[in-house]
Amino acid sequence: MKNRMLALIAMVLALTCLSAPAAADGLIMVRTDKSFPEAMTSLQSAISSRGYTITRLQQVNENLQRRDYKSDMYRVVYFGKYEEVKQLTAAHPELIAFLPLSITIFAEGEQSIMVASHPQTISAFYPDAALKPVFDRWENDIEAIMDEVRE
Repeated sequence: MKNRMLALIAMVLALTCLSAPAAADGLIMVRTDKSFPEAMTSLQSAISSRGYTITRLQQVNENLQRRDYKSDMYRVVYFGKYEEVKQLTAAHPELIAFLPLSITIFAEGEQSIMVASHPQTISAFYPDAALKPVFDRWENDIEAIMDEVRE
């Protein structure tokens, strides 16, 4: 069951991150004791409180149901800072595939799990020194968001 869940997470991340690397060590993953609705509300609040705008909430249920995974509690939350995304993609159009940032959240029993691509995985492909502070901040922000939801 655990291997099936990890495979499912990798598949969803691959679909939602437009072919971003989804190796286990390239992920940030957090489990919380909060129910899915409570965790989803906390996640959106934590994202907004850090100055990000939620750009889209994507349901991936149809694709999961085709693979016999039964759940309506599975979302991908896309978020970003408009000016930052605009400036970054103008200067580095190759980053368009990774923006906006995203966190996948799903229910597992009475708990919720959040998963995101680790920004340092992206940095391995774009070693421009000017991008390092951006990737570092994204890492800190994603970890802080997930920590807030977990608490």
